[in-house]
Amino acid sequence: MFITKMSLPRRRFLQGLGAVCALPLLEAMVPAATALAETAASTRRFGAVFIPLGAVMDKWTPKTTGAGFEFTPILKPLEPFRQHLVVVSGTNEPTEGTHSRSVSAWLSGVSPKRTEAEDVRSGTTIDQIVASKIGGETQFSSLGFAIEDVTGYIGACDTGYSCAYQNTMSWRSPTMPVPMETNPRVLFERLFGRPGTADERLARRRLDASILDSVRADAADLTRGLGPRDKVRLAEYLENVRDIEQRIQRAEKQSAQNITLPETPVGIPDVYSEHAGLMFDLIALAYETDQTRVANFMMARETSQKIYPEVDFMEPHHHVSHHRGQESNLSRLVTLQTFYSQLFAQFLKKLESTPDGDGSLLDHTLLLYGSGMSNSDIHSPVALPLLVVGGKTLGVKGGRHLAAPAGTPHANVLVDIVQKFGVDQGSIGISNGRIDV
Repeated sequence: MFITKMSLPRRRFLQGLGAVCALPLLEAMVPAATALAETAASTRRFGAVFIPLGAVMDKWTPKTTGAGFEFTPILKPLEPFRQHLVVVSGTNEPTEGTHSRSVSAWLSGVSPKRTEAEDVRSGTTIDQIVASKIGGETQFSSLGFAIEDVTGYIGACDTGYSCAYQNTMSWRSPTMPVPMETNPRVLFERLFGRPGTADERLARRRLDASILDSVRADAADLTRGLGPRDKVRLAEYLENVRDIEQRIQRAEKQSAQNITLPETPVGIPDVYSEHAGLMFDLIALAYETDQTRVANFMMARETSQKIYPEVDFMEPHHHVSHHRGQESNLSRLVTLQTFYSQLFAQFLKKLESTPDGDGSLLDHTLLLYGSGMSNSDIHSPVALPLLVVGGKTLGVKGGRHLAAPAGTPHANVLVDIVQKFGVDQGSIGISNGRIDV
């Protein structure tokens, strides 16, 4: 038997007027006699979503373990994804109650070196360990997303600890932090726009020309050679890219008109939910187009002073996090933490609704969601709020609340995650075993 079908290159891009636009996985990219499911299943992705300042644990942790647990108020927005989700309770970070430890140890299991100078030292984080395994074929081995730009903070941001420990959640090596990007316009242009200086990018923005307009001819030529399902897939994908681009443009116009806030960077929405939603959508697009297979997102910085008018949270977050057991403060924290869960649930819905082989992006992506402390009033590193989501094809057994024995290092979960990506590593940080999620 002779098989003559030619496949479209997986790294195929739409091009036009200097613009380059990545494509999702299409059936035409699969070699002849190769199942699409087999191709997609081999593309595994990892993501970590960090929420700051802990959680109100009796409103987070389910009362029963195993399957059939009842979703608590904070986790209620995630109930539609029960079968994709494992609640992990009872695990601890290294026992040192600081904001810097909360961030830097969350993906490394290592307490950071106590220093206010430049001689910082933490631990290689699992996102970078996984990226070294699966990120070599992509344009970006990993990408870091954040809401608050804290790169201007130098010196100590926590008693005895350098600001570097809170400026990122990702470390390429114990002495090399990975920067996070807060501007969705910058991220979009890194993923889909043309290269150039800041002045060149600004000039292109002033032309107000869509990237997709310049690749329309190439897209039309490509469409003519695709099958019916691929045509629908390509149309949906391009519409999704255009929607995000238009939202960024609207956010830029709103920010530019807000003369009372000149420090707001162009391209960053003023409304938190719009900003976070854009970042989540960009992560989904980066996964879908195989621009990266590893992404991190800090939904706010650990000592955040943000307020959230959308949910009537009008005092600085860090201040309210020291709740002193007051019911009014605890109630506000539950509202905010539920808000975070709602935004995360929208991201999961996006991944679940995006086809990927014989399943969805969610099936082929393993996500870690949670915080590096539990009781924020005392910066407790004990019994952390953790979720593992997705990863059906990576062996995640969803629909469970898994309660670890008291004193179990949360790094035992990190060991399991890297092993699920084929990394032969038996320990991470303070781990003393492995928790199979």
